[in-house]
Amino acid sequence: MTRLARLNRRFRDSYGASPVHLPAMAGCFALAAYAAIRLLAGRPVAVAAWFVGAALVHDLLFVPLYSGADLTARRALRRTGGRARSYTNHLRVPVYLSCLLLLVWYPLILDRSQPYRGDTALSADVFLGRWLLITAALFAASATHLGLRTLLKRRRPSGRRDRTGR
Repeated sequence: MTRLARLNRRFRDSYGASPVHLPAMAGCFALAAYAAIRLLAGRPVAVAAWFVGAALVHDLLFVPLYSGADLTARRALRRTGGRARSYTNHLRVPVYLSCLLLLVWYPLILDRSQPYRGDTALSADVFLGRWLLITAALFAASATHLGLRTLLKRRRPSGRRDRTGR
């Protein structure tokens, strides 16, 4: 074993991760600190209120909403046998990505951004249609993936297992 390999192993044993992990995390924290300083330089009370409001809305509104939707989907898919979790995941991913896009771009998607046209001279009328197309594409990709997975599982001889051991 070379000296570098011994040092790497000793560092990994004492730190718990690769030597590259430490400077990468330090860089991430430095970037987050810079962003926090820039963000809090303007209106720190408004930023703090926004964070507290976002946490409350998430915990009191969104968690019950998506937990209830997930429970409903799992119960509806329970009759598929043991595959309910697999099928539910094919619903979770496109819903999550679509909702994330809606959350980030909702002022433009829901046409709530008045200064957008004045600031950029671009129309904000196309965002709802594009978001709906992206959402449809996400669900189509998920359905295609599920269909291919099911087809390949049926074609596999019953004695062989796939890479995951199933």
